[in-house]
Amino acid sequence: MTAIAAVLTPNAPAPTPIFSQGVRAGALLQVSGQGPVDPETGECVHAGDVAAQTTRALQNVLAVVAAGGGTFDDIAMLRVYLTTRDDFAAMNGAYGAFVKKHSTTGVLPSRTTVMVGLPRREMLVEIDALAVLDRA
Repeated sequence: MTAIAAVLTPNAPAPTPIFSQGVRAGALLQVSGQGPVDPETGECVHAGDVAAQTTRALQNVLAVVAAGGGTFDDIAMLRVYLTTRDDFAAMNGAYGAFVKKHSTTGVLPSRTTVMVGLPRREMLVEIDALAVLDRA
């Protein structure tokens, strides 16, 4: 039976008491949705700027992956949640720049993007991830 363990880091926003930043089960690491929240202050940052919010959310995702023992190249899937289709191009530009900067193998994660309502009014984007870590 595979042990399941919470993954926590001070380098990503603290989760509410009802979920973990990430959960590792063997080689799989599921990262909870990360928004544009500064881990030090707990405040949503870059109001109205979906590109900057996308970068901050991806930084938070990567911090949880790193805390679980992985790198960006271990991410198999990213799911992007946007509040409006109008922000897709700006999000996609920031996403592409982040991926290009952090991918060292050229194998890019799969991605799904959906339009939704998010828990905080100032959040324009939220991103979660599934990573596959060789070091089970």
